[in-house]
Amino acid sequence: METLDERIQRGIAFKIDGRYDEAVEEFRLILADHPQHSEAHHQLGLVYGFSGMFDESVSELESATQLAPSNILARNDLALTYTMLGRYDEAKAEFARVLERDRENDIALRNLTYLP
Repeated sequence: METLDERIQRGIAFKIDGRYDEAVEEFRLILADHPQHSEAHHQLGLVYGFSGMFDESVSELESATQLAPSNILARNDLALTYTMLGRYDEAKAEFARVLERDRENDIALRNLTYLP
């Protein structure tokens, strides 16, 4: 029987290979069994973003950060998504949350300099 980590890794492999429909299906199945799994929400949010489903992407990334507030990668991905969508105040706030946990975070520091 597959472990949860193996299922997550399979979904990530689908995402990396550009097999977004399969990645979405894998992460949705994981979340059906484990609705509080923050990394599944994080990865599903990324896939949605890559697929142009931006409302769904933001929703999943927000869920990931609510479930795991210390997940710096998910927070940066959420902030970057906000930035891409022109939601600059939300992006700044999210990058600030990253820097509260990691003062030297290159992604947050660099991207804050680009925001209006």
